[in-house]
Amino acid sequence: MSNKDTTANQSWASITRGIQSARLQEADQNSIAVQLLRRSLETFLAKDIRAWAELCAEDVVVEFPFAPDETPRRMIGRAAIYEYQKDYPSVIDLQSTPTMTIYATHDPRLAIADWSVSGKVISNGNPYEMSYATFATFRDGLIVGYREYWNPMAFLNAMNDTQF
Repeated sequence: MSNKDTTANQSWASITRGIQSARLQEADQNSIAVQLLRRSLETFLAKDIRAWAELCAEDVVVEFPFAPDETPRRMIGRAAIYEYQKDYPSVIDLQSTPTMTIYATHDPRLAIADWSVSGKVISNGNPYEMSYATFATFRDGLIVGYREYWNPMAFLNAMNDTQF
């Protein structure tokens, strides 16, 4: 095989990989888990915590592994997560979402979001800038597992003794 043929084959392979990657990305955006996680985050960002909780199964397990000691790291049940989150909109005013990318996984029940928010803590006016990595597992269209990683130091600095 000549160098010209090798280069052409490599170019064709590169184009084929690009097309396959684009198709996978398109399929990722159409996966049920991606759609459900997007709807969940949009509902939360719309500050409708009751509706967000309704997107969770009765037996949902919610985990914030890096949460500060003052806040829960694990909650079980729709009622528990609603009780924890219900006052969020009166404490932190989320004003924009600079980034949000949601990924499908090989498990059709799981989607992962890499997203960030900008806003302010209402009581003290401090800026609230946070990036999140969220892993959500779904069953029958509802969230059954929700694990979210975020920076506890940024949270505590923004809150500055404000209770969540």
